[in-house]
Amino acid sequence: MRSFFDTNLLVYADAADEPVKQQRAVQLIKTHRAAGTAVLSTQVLQEFVNVALRKLGLPPPLIQERLNLYSRFDLVPATPELIESALALHALHGTSFYDALVLQAAIASGCSALLTADMQHGAVIGAVRITNPFLEM
Repeated sequence: MRSFFDTNLLVYADAADEPVKQQRAVQLIKTHRAAGTAVLSTQVLQEFVNVALRKLGLPPPLIQERLNLYSRFDLVPATPELIESALALHALHGTSFYDALVLQAAIASGCSALLTADMQHGAVIGAVRITNPFLEM
């Protein structure tokens, strides 16, 4: 089952102040990486770098290591078509534009799940079920 990782999963993987969520995020990343079922977008990578620098205070060499790992996942580029589709999704569902862009990337890449802590758990948009992997903890 292909799963799209939202930025917050990558951030929690490096969040030492949230050890339980960190452990869960790392486990999900390892499992999906090994299975070849992890999907990200260029938007998610950009957001991760920004948060890693500004909020987590990670040094650039460590961020580069993470990028080397995450760039091996299936990557969805932010194309004009994806942006237009996300705008339509935003208008239809009332989500923030950036959440709509993440959702549209998950839909376009054929994912069955969007792993995120920031959207409505259990909602299904397109063929993608929004799943908060931290609720079961």
